[in-house]
Amino acid sequence: MGVAGNAGSDGTLRDPEGLMGDAHRLFEELRAIRRDIHMHPELGLEERRTAGIVSSYLESLGIETKTGVAGTGVVGLLSGDLLRDQTSVTQREESSHTPRVIALRADMDALPIQDKKDVEYSSKVPGKMHACGHDGHVAMLLGAAKLLTSRRNAFSGSVKFLFQPAEEGPGGALPMIQEGCLEDPDVDAVVGVHIHTEMPVGKIGIKFGPCSASADSIRIGIMGRGGHGAMPHRSIDAIVVAAHVILALQAISSREVDPVEPVVLSIGAIHGGYRHNVIADEVNMEGTVRCFDQDLRQQLPDRIKRIVEGVTRAYRAQYEFTYDFGYPPLINDDSLTEFAAGSIRALLGDDAVQVMKEPSMGAEDFSYFAREVPGTFLRIGAAKGGNASNHPSHSPLFDFDERAIPIGSAVMAQIALDFLRGISGSA
Repeated sequence: MGVAGNAGSDGTLRDPEGLMGDAHRLFEELRAIRRDIHMHPELGLEERRTAGIVSSYLESLGIETKTGVAGTGVVGLLSGDLLRDQTSVTQREESSHTPRVIALRADMDALPIQDKKDVEYSSKVPGKMHACGHDGHVAMLLGAAKLLTSRRNAFSGSVKFLFQPAEEGPGGALPMIQEGCLEDPDVDAVVGVHIHTEMPVGKIGIKFGPCSASADSIRIGIMGRGGHGAMPHRSIDAIVVAAHVILALQAISSREVDPVEPVVLSIGAIHGGYRHNVIADEVNMEGTVRCFDQDLRQQLPDRIKRIVEGVTRAYRAQYEFTYDFGYPPLINDDSLTEFAAGSIRALLGDDAVQVMKEPSMGAEDFSYFAREVPGTFLRIGAAKGGNASNHPSHSPLFDFDERAIPIGSAVMAQIALDFLRGISGSA
């Protein structure tokens, strides 16, 4: 175990567990793991090599490990030894709560994007890369596992390490839950982290309440009557009808929903037509729908269908409409978020915590975990060069400052320790 940290400007002892010192000593090891995974990216439900790295590492620490969860997921279970320590009689007598269980989660999958970075650790797999930091998340959680293993005699209760497949799609959190990853023992709280390249290294973003939007998908087919481009009066132009449908759908956010309630409806793909002088008989569209309010979310399919039906009828066309519910909105638990903020301040200082005012309209299937038990999702500052001029997530040039890895490890370990020992209050 490392040496306790230094006093902050207010005189309080910072990093009393010595976590950051130990985490920094793991930097080279964790960076090597991250780069190995980065060079060998695997898409959702294909993460067999990555899962092998994870399970081997956990097993080397003596952590109870289960593989093949939801296909390629890995779950580790570390139980504290505090209540079995013969030197802790007083603590046993004073402890009146049932030992807690906290879960820490990292996603493992890559994206179908060609890596265009000119670095020694760029992807060796054509058309696949880690463009969202999941390789860093894996390294962070493995680091947290090592930090907590060396401190298992300092806490009671248990830590579950959830290494999840397929966050980018089709979604691995829900299948893991269905296979019991939050049970035996039952999880009381769950914490997730994500690389944030718009925030400097050493800063941790927290968000109370709504954090990420739901992500649903729609498919719309417009069926008209084809014909010659020179004689449009003899046809029903599916492209014209589709154009009016797209424009009319924008009225949902501007005229049908409370202006202070965020909602996004974007048509991302449209396919139709044959050539310049042929009127299309059919157009197919795909789009995404995002919001935070669950009542509104349930109403949106009927509202969209009503508009599509009205426009197509006005132009004598037919339609097909499908609405698929995807990831639910991610709503952070306020009490757990405040708890985590207290742990971060104790570890890194008051200035490290940045409260994020606005939620993201991006989606995150950590939301399934946070729907089952109190959860909070943290942003780990990782801007390269200490600024926000980085390539965004899902860019073929995406990368992040690897100095964020040990910080993420220490943050997760600190929150877990505090939660299991009830140091910063209850969540």
